[in-house]
Amino acid sequence: MKSYEQMLDEGISKLPKEVIVTSRFEIPKAKGHIQGNKTVITNFNNIIEAFRREKDHFLKFLLKELATPGVMDGPRLVLGRKVSASMINAKILQYADIFVLCSNCGKPDTQIVEKDNSTFLKCTACGTQKQILR
Repeated sequence: MKSYEQMLDEGISKLPKEVIVTSRFEIPKAKGHIQGNKTVITNFNNIIEAFRREKDHFLKFLLKELATPGVMDGPRLVLGRKVSASMINAKILQYADIFVLCSNCGKPDTQIVEKDNSTFLKCTACGTQKQILR
């Protein structure tokens, strides 16, 4: 019969050398392509679902920040000019920092709440409320 220390050493030796930590929420990257002089984002609806925000809110932010017109074409977003993937992904990260992730705990469990003519980002995980400008 093995002692506790022997079983513990055996268990520790079977652990992987590197532990991979993954978050339950990952900010999605834009997938798409350039078509003529337009940019097509094929996974636009997936990004909105991951953020759990209104399509119009995210669309308005993205078009304003990228300074380009755009239209929804089914599940795709077609931008009116060529835009690099790195610029699109930077704006997606910016949106997540402002409107999705809690500034206190960093979790995506937030809601946009309006009260007293102000807009707040309320975290359901830690209770933090932060005023945001729309």
